[in-house]
Amino acid sequence: MVNVNDLKNGMTIKFDGNIYQVIEFLHVKPGKGPAFVRSKLRNLRTGATIEHTFNAGIKLEKAPIEKTSMQFLYAIGDDYNFMNMETYEQIEINKDQIAEEVEYLKEGLNVDLTFYESELLGLTLPEKIEYKVASTEPSIRGNTVTNATKEAILETGLVIKVPLFIEADEMIIVSTKDGKYDSRA
Repeated sequence: MVNVNDLKNGMTIKFDGNIYQVIEFLHVKPGKGPAFVRSKLRNLRTGATIEHTFNAGIKLEKAPIEKTSMQFLYAIGDDYNFMNMETYEQIEINKDQIAEEVEYLKEGLNVDLTFYESELLGLTLPEKIEYKVASTEPSIRGNTVTNATKEAILETGLVIKVPLFIEADEMIIVSTKDGKYDSRA
């Protein structure tokens, strides 16, 4: 159990039957009345963000979250297989649980899986990943009025906008935060 006055950013708590991560908090002591803690919490199961006000002195249950580094091996249909590189234990995850991250996965990629007890809460990708450009249109000379871009299909099937000088079979770096081209590899 943790006192509300001891909340810290990044701490995970169990509240209302869900697992939340504290995004931000503020201790408020008005001139009149008791103190309270205003907080912004992210539901780790759904990704939704809520704001909640706790009275001072309330105790909350701490949620022990485990992050396990695993390597993506392969996909068969809608099932994605990962392996813990220390214990060689393999885990199979359905596409529905990691729908947003699926387009960034490629064989051999190391990711962090987040668990609460034995329940998978999410998958954390590296900030930037290197991909091979599978195909792109050839650039047209003189078509560079402003930041001109063209579409490129990466080895995973992900379609992104790249600068005109990028050609097929080149290695590029893509940011996983916004899915945009970052630089050449």
